[in-house]
Amino acid sequence: MDYLPLFHDVKQKPCLVVGGGTVAARKIALLLDAGADVTVLSPSLTSELQQQVDSALITHIDKTFDYSAEQLGRFILIISATDDPVLNERVSSVANAQNIPVNVVDQPRLCSFIFPAIVDRSPMTIAISSGGKAPVLSRSTREKLETLLPQSLGKLAGLAEKFRQTVKVHFTHTNQRRLFWESIFTGPIADYVYQGKNNLAEEALLAQLRSTKDTATTGVVYLVGGGPGDPELLTLKALRLIQQADLIVYDRLVSPEVLNLARRDAERIYAGKKRSEHTLSQGSINNLLIKHAQLGKRVVRLKGGDPFIFGRGGEEIETLLEKKIPFEVVPGITAASGCASYAGIPLTHRDYAQSCVFVTGNLKENKVNLDWDQLAKPNQTIVIYMGLVGIHEVCRELIAHGLPKNTPAALIQKGTTVEHKVFISNLNELPSTVSKEKPKPPTLIIIGHVVSLHEKLNWI
Repeated sequence: MDYLPLFHDVKQKPCLVVGGGTVAARKIALLLDAGADVTVLSPSLTSELQQQVDSALITHIDKTFDYSAEQLGRFILIISATDDPVLNERVSSVANAQNIPVNVVDQPRLCSFIFPAIVDRSPMTIAISSGGKAPVLSRSTREKLETLLPQSLGKLAGLAEKFRQTVKVHFTHTNQRRLFWESIFTGPIADYVYQGKNNLAEEALLAQLRSTKDTATTGVVYLVGGGPGDPELLTLKALRLIQQADLIVYDRLVSPEVLNLARRDAERIYAGKKRSEHTLSQGSINNLLIKHAQLGKRVVRLKGGDPFIFGRGGEEIETLLEKKIPFEVVPGITAASGCASYAGIPLTHRDYAQSCVFVTGNLKENKVNLDWDQLAKPNQTIVIYMGLVGIHEVCRELIAHGLPKNTPAALIQKGTTVEHKVFISNLNELPSTVSKEKPKPPTLIIIGHVVSLHEKLNWI
């Protein structure tokens, strides 16, 4: 983050605005909305600001800025909104000398804080900022949020404030308290508030509270497919569960962008799963899921791609079944589908491939043990996960079992992410391509005549 987002309490506190034009008037309006005690310093004022002075809403000092650092000490916040760059620089310098937060309009270099675009649903306030780099984009984002959020959202926050202490006393378990509020905010009680039926909302909330016992919640484990890397490829269900999770156990293949969608206070445990370097053994992972579910937590086992395609999801739910732990499986877009799509390589095509096979190229006792006769069939696409280390043996065996040496092949590095790269080769030259290009894992290997469509269909 370029800036730490904070919300500043300025109620009845002295704030100084230097400048009396239309830009200053906009900033003063924001300060007044927040309850600030505003002083405006300027030889001239707009008619709007003069009316506010006449109505005793703001204080006016009719002179130019000539304060020393010590004289500014009574103000908690300063805004400079003039068209004089020398004056703006002076205001910023003097304010910084006193460690007073200062904003110089449209000059981020001189600011110690910046104003965000605001969605106001008081007491709910949402701030959007581009760090001063793209203010129009910030406003555009705000406009989109304005259309998505009910105008009565603030009233829902007011309902929560009214009953917050009552709910806190009722529940001794923090997790259960959070679950209770989630049900209030997403269910029919929230609809009552949005419809203006506040009495019905309060009665329903109290009834639900009385019917909910103060007992530890039952934990659950969700095996969630995190997709191939691009967070926009997550399913809606995966996104919802990631954001609700108390604990996330994640693998190396889960992209940071996907992991960042979790709640800030959710615990994260890295399970590793790098070749020959497992941070946690599979048994340890299984025990971890069981332990935290038995503590009443909502546990998300987050896997790259799909949990049931080379993700060992089946082994994990067998253990959960044995311990009678509730679970749910949420499929994800597997790496084969995601990476191939982003590379412009259809896995099947009427003219090139009528079947597609997914295999892993993992070494076992220094060998890749696969059904080579089955793989070397014509008109078939082969997708190899985790195949870089055994690539020499894979290519040698496929050629030995009848697949032509000139069969097109592709390496797709970190598909769908910002580090997405595609290296085109053929079956005979693929090992040397790996040696030359040194693709970073995870890299997916696709072998088959569909690869020849990459140049034509590559849309990235």
